[in-house]
Amino acid sequence: MDARGKPGHDRAMNWISNVVRPKIRSFLRRETPENLWIKCPETGQLVFYKDVEANQFVIPSSGYHMRISAPARLKSIFDNGEFEDLLLPDVPVDPLRFRDERRYVDRLKDARTKTGLHDAVKVGVGTLEGLPVTIGVQDFDFMGGSLGMAAGEAFIKGIETAVQRGTPYIMFAASGGARMQEGILSLMQLPRTTVGVQMLREAKKPYIVVLTNPTTGGVTASYAMLGDVQIAEPGALIGFAGPRVIEQTIREKLPEGFQRAEYLTAHGMVDMVVHRHKLRETLARLCRVLTKAPAPPPQASLPVPAHA
Repeated sequence: MDARGKPGHDRAMNWISNVVRPKIRSFLRRETPENLWIKCPETGQLVFYKDVEANQFVIPSSGYHMRISAPARLKSIFDNGEFEDLLLPDVPVDPLRFRDERRYVDRLKDARTKTGLHDAVKVGVGTLEGLPVTIGVQDFDFMGGSLGMAAGEAFIKGIETAVQRGTPYIMFAASGGARMQEGILSLMQLPRTTVGVQMLREAKKPYIVVLTNPTTGGVTASYAMLGDVQIAEPGALIGFAGPRVIEQTIREKLPEGFQRAEYLTAHGMVDMVVHRHKLRETLARLCRVLTKAPAPPPQASLPVPAHA
């Protein structure tokens, strides 16, 4: 057949499409991990993931504090990264049989697969510079750190453990607020957690809150703002309603930096803003002062690097 007459021409084109092009694509393609690079939300700079991980998920050039997973946070605070992972109470799954675009049970399943957590709050017990402490961490990657029955039970379990073992309780808050899929059952966690904080006060044990980015909604309206000492990470968004909602409601432009950690510190809502690299030693010092514990030995245990 001639070039325009088809069979030979078609075979040649098929060979180019089915063999040559895939080989070229496979030669040019480089298999790289999806998280090889991280883009700084503040400057837009691309940073090597391993460098950020080694820096406790703080962007080295800008100092921007990225979100950090609950397991990584606990490892970064406890001595040698070792702690007892508390067994948390079971709660009814999807008590309201809630469904929006998807079923709530499906959203829960996806969140558990993504994070490896049972729910938004994880609690551990261990030592911090030799001092026994109980620490709860809210993971924003689990459905926005929303407060539902399971998260409320985890918080209360941390409180009860701190009271029973006579330790300070440190809570790392990060949340968008109550979990809408659990309705009134979620909202009831606000007074329950507030009562839990009162239990800790009656036991005369310190309650220290670390506000991370973001801490908003009902969590801010309850246990997140009830600490004996309120610490915030740099640049953390802290408030009840978001800035845009407030501006639309009052029809005024908000001040620069409104609801950020530094602004709240300047206006008396937060006691101190502490860089993540200084957080461990600050928490240890506060726990020693509040419990009248002796100074640690000269060679205190060092934390292990955080891993996501």
